[in-house]
Amino acid sequence: MRAFRDAFWPLLGAVITGIQVGMGPAGELRYPSCPSRKLTWPWRTRELGEFQCYDKYMLASLNARAQDAGKPEWGNGGPIGASNLLQNPEDTDFFKTHGSWNTPYGKFFLEWYSGMLLLHGENICREAKAIFRGAEVNMLAKVAGIHWHYGTQSHASELTAGYYNTDFRDGYLLIARMLARYGFTLCCTGFDMQDAEEQEVNPFSRPEGFLRQLLLAARFCHIPMEGENFAPTLDDGSFQQVLKMAKFCSDGQEMPSFSFSFERMDKNMFDYQNWVRFTRFVRQLSGSGTNNFRAKLDFADYEYQSPLPESTKVGMDFAHC
Repeated sequence: MRAFRDAFWPLLGAVITGIQVGMGPAGELRYPSCPSRKLTWPWRTRELGEFQCYDKYMLASLNARAQDAGKPEWGNGGPIGASNLLQNPEDTDFFKTHGSWNTPYGKFFLEWYSGMLLLHGENICREAKAIFRGAEVNMLAKVAGIHWHYGTQSHASELTAGYYNTDFRDGYLLIARMLARYGFTLCCTGFDMQDAEEQEVNPFSRPEGFLRQLLLAARFCHIPMEGENFAPTLDDGSFQQVLKMAKFCSDGQEMPSFSFSFERMDKNMFDYQNWVRFTRFVRQLSGSGTNNFRAKLDFADYEYQSPLPESTKVGMDFAHC
């Protein structure tokens, strides 16, 4: 981050208006509970993931926490009955309805496991805030859009990723509070995804429910939200879904609190019909077709004017550390 700051300092706040700080796999604040490439595969909807708590440092931390709790037998490793990646949650002892995730042991383990992830995120945010002090850029941190077990009680795949979020506990509010302490924007993908389509493959998937919970956490903590699309889809249905979720985020807010970064642009974007759809979507998202995004390049006495509205951010506007 220091090398990036030193190399691009003249552009920060002018050309580079935002920096998304990498927090983990694929830049997201999560454990590598399953390989990132598998999250794009069709059978991701069955992926439970695996708890990442078996290296010597994590085991030492877990053991120390168990000793402090007066339960040394809880500090020997991860939960039993939670290790089959593609197993149905209801066929596991840990993740099933009324499974051990909701027992005193399960709550102890999940609080420690998610707490270690929050501690990591806090350390990264603190360092980034100090390094980029004085730079007029928006700082962002990304949370993974893991929604394929959101319709179950335990939310198994969220738990293995480090999000202690269940039907009985809000795991994203703590993340939003942590980001709010450092003035970060919360970023997440999947704003183009619809429950009905995902449930054709997996009845437990709830991308819209997941995003609503995340958006409510951001609103409660008064932090901005940035959305991304999951797929490079250029149809009206996907664009309308993004507008729907953006409206949910912005309704009742006095100040603009939502921006959108369109990911995975390719040559298909510039086909005539696709470009018409995209420009119409940008105007609808901004609420006006006349406002322009401007980046003032003071160091060269040059002002760059983009046709994109100020309230809309696209992937090229952001640097990723």
